[in-house]
Amino acid sequence: MTCDFSRELEKQYSCKPEEANSFSESRPQPSTGVLLGRSSDHGDSVEIVDSVPLFHSQIGLLPPLEIALIMIEEFYGEKGLSIVGYFHANERYDDFEIAAVAKNIGDHITQYFPQAALLLLDNQKLEALPNGRDRSPVVQLYIKDASRSWKLVGSEGGNQLTIKEPSGNIVLLDYLASEKWKDIVDFDDHLDNISKDWLNSELFQ
Repeated sequence: MTCDFSRELEKQYSCKPEEANSFSESRPQPSTGVLLGRSSDHGDSVEIVDSVPLFHSQIGLLPPLEIALIMIEEFYGEKGLSIVGYFHANERYDDFEIAAVAKNIGDHITQYFPQAALLLLDNQKLEALPNGRDRSPVVQLYIKDASRSWKLVGSEGGNQLTIKEPSGNIVLLDYLASEKWKDIVDFDDHLDNISKDWLNSELFQ
């Protein structure tokens, strides 16, 4: 899944199919993850190339979060990647509000990466995916506005979110239909059993 996030300053973000593991992590609890990527040499675009699922039960607990972020930053830093955003899926189907904990984690990421994006899963769009050919993202994009508050980005104007690759939602739909999401390991799982691979290295093989 490749997406563009465009700002008024023509700041562009793109994301690839590999980071769909966060989008499709379906659990009875809320789910979270961080987005990994890099800025362009000119600073006018950000490419999201991967994601790491964080928690489904220990959301908001500082010690596990600090451990997770340190491990993620160390591993991906060696690959020239940084944490460039945050992903959140609410527990309730009809909940379209950003939780306070999501804002707090997003605020933390923007301290180190000011252009960071916050993605909120749209459960209704995700559920409707098998019934249509909608190529629009199944997430809502939030960015920091001039007042430093998280602002929902619309589908028109200078700020918008689009999918570059037309097959993005098809890949996601196949991923859901095959129930590969059941094999996702997040940091909750890893901290409970360190033998579980939080990188999900074999998930797309």
